Amino acid sequence: MAPSLINPYPSHPETDVDDRESTPSHRALIGKVPNHWMHSASPPTFDLTRPSPPTYAEPSPKSSIKLSTTTSSVLISPSLTALVIIDMQNFFISTCLGRPADGAGNMAGRCLLNTAIPAARKAGIRVIWLNWGLTDEEIENMPASTRRAFGFEAALNKAASERAGPAVDAHGVNQSAAELITNDKSGKTDSTELTENGKPKRLYQGLGSGIGPVILEDGTTVDGGKLLMRDTWNAALPPALDESYKDGQKIDHNPDIWIHKNRMSGLWGSSTPCTDFLEKEGIKTLLFAGVNTDQCVGGSLQDAFTKGWDCILLRDACGTTSPTFASEMVEWNCARTWGFVTDCAKLEEGVEEMLSAK
Repeated sequence: MAPSLINPYPSHPETDVDDRESTPSHRALIGKVPNHWMHSASPPTFDLTRPSPPTYAEPSPKSSIKLSTTTSSVLISPSLTALVIIDMQNFFISTCLGRPADGAGNMAGRCLLNTAIPAARKAGIRVIWLNWGLTDEEIENMPASTRRAFGFEAALNKAASERAGPAVDAHGVNQSAAELITNDKSGKTDSTELTENGKPKRLYQGLGSGIGPVILEDGTTVDGGKLLMRDTWNAALPPALDESYKDGQKIDHNPDIWIHKNRMSGLWGSSTPCTDFLEKEGIKTLLFAGVNTDQCVGGSLQDAFTKGWDCILLRDACGTTSPTFASEMVEWNCARTWGFVTDCAKLEEGVEEMLSAK
């Protein structure tokens, strides 16, 4: 178990100005080249830009972002950084499945669209959309532990199957929205079977199961597809985020990229499409966003930390359906052990400061 770490250098936002070109400071080397940081005690700053030996020169404010966090400042290099947006898919946040428009996931989506994504693109930070996207083979080989998280349909004998109700999913990822399961005799849904915004509750029977038809905002009906399988409506991005992704694909240099994952973490095991891409591109610093903070985002962040990537959580660009303490736990550990915690406005400020210095 990792010790509880207390930051010995409390940050002072009111005095924490970008004085890199005017004030020399002692810098300590942390780690071994080439995966190393530099640290300055006054003001407390971690340099994550991997400066070259033997001088380990401090990066210019014209080519690096000074980012305020909840514990100290960090310096990041846009060319070595990616914004990793996790699971902002229809299944998790679409109002057409009963997700509240003012819910945590959709609030995070607005922070991404209004602030984080524009700032990242201005700075030249790569945007990665890391999403569930399963194949038939992956469903076939999915372990029981992961199946349980999304609900399951147990193999029963015929008599037991006839008596059994729908599979129950107690995991927060589903937000009680899926297939309508009960109607009264008049054909109307009982009020107890509606979500808080009046949509019918649904119940899924596991990854790869069909979720049935979905009525869109314009009144048209689409096939929701098999749960979190590739190329389905439920695994696609909601319209505004999808438009942003398509705009990002048009960027000439470092366009947005979509990467499929097949577990809650997109960086689990010895190798995944995400880890392969990050290593190929030489990306060292990851800005994490998406849903759910304490599940897929937190799992991916912890695996990234374990494998040596720099981890920065954009807390207002993340959301969860879990109780508040779940997010607080992730943020507390991220700030003190796994990396750093900041928000979209701080990222935007850091990018604007870098651009104004040029």
